Amino acid sequence: MAGRFRPTTPTTRTAVRGGHTPVPTPPDAPLDLGLTLGPLRRGPADPTFRVTPDGSVWRASRTPDGPGTIRVAIPDGAAEAEAWGPGATWLLDNAPALLGAEDDPAAFVPRHKLVLASHRRRPGLRLTRTGLVLESLIPTILEQKVTTTEAYGAWRQLVRKYGEPAPGPAPEGMYVMPDARTWTQIPSWEWHRANVDGKRSATIVRAARVAARLEEAVLMEPPAARRRLELVPGIGPWTSAETIQRSNGAPDEVSTGDFHLPGIVGWALAGDRTADDEAMLDLLAPYAGQRHRAARLILLSGRVPPRRAPRMTPGDITAL
Repeated sequence: MAGRFRPTTPTTRTAVRGGHTPVPTPPDAPLDLGLTLGPLRRGPADPTFRVTPDGSVWRASRTPDGPGTIRVAIPDGAAEAEAWGPGATWLLDNAPALLGAEDDPAAFVPRHKLVLASHRRRPGLRLTRTGLVLESLIPTILEQKVTTTEAYGAWRQLVRKYGEPAPGPAPEGMYVMPDARTWTQIPSWEWHRANVDGKRSATIVRAARVAARLEEAVLMEPPAARRRLELVPGIGPWTSAETIQRSNGAPDEVSTGDFHLPGIVGWALAGDRTADDEAMLDLLAPYAGQRHRAARLILLSGRVPPRRAPRMTPGDITAL
């Protein structure tokens, strides 16, 4: 659903029942909920994310105040939010940033025809800022060097088993992800059943043990935030970039080390399907300060190189 931000003064908020709360955001700025919040969804069956037939987006999050559910919608052209649970007030306070109020699309200047066309077709794209690190970091770790199908399945299985039902009148089947302590206590055989190898599970456990320190990264500039995350063994540049793009709303952090992205950017901007990270960064150099947004618009353009090799075959560690 698309609409426009409308500057408003928030109404009274309640942390248990929730209430209709206009979201204060820049005036006359277009907003597309799907494009803006889509990166937070980990597959079509993500138990923490749901889009209902009326176009509302529901998210279940573990905030510093506890679990909470937020529903955002654009019923009459202006963004509106409701929230429930102990984390409701925190979610409502951070709703503007979630919907891109801290993003500045005007800072982006297209330098290529393809990027310009993609930009014009998507005026409602804004970069979200969740203000939460672990909820983006853990599913990103699960996506390391496996297919998205495998990673989404593991995330779904672990959240449903170890999380808790989303507060409030959330759609059936929604869950809040486990807290940091619970992630550290998942038995090895449950990781195995979720098809998560020892390297990824160990990285998640290490991250969860220092969760409070990692959550501090939302108050840092993106480069420093990434360095904080990368102090944890098993978290490299790709994982830190994918996380900070979401938690901090970082418009310039590029996902180097991605299996597909360099070839897609190379093909779209230079007709070079063999581009590596170095070549990709060279091509994105004209977008310094906005390289993540540029890469996002290239991906949304749909211009990808023709496939030569077969898709990666999902693995099954339970067969080992």
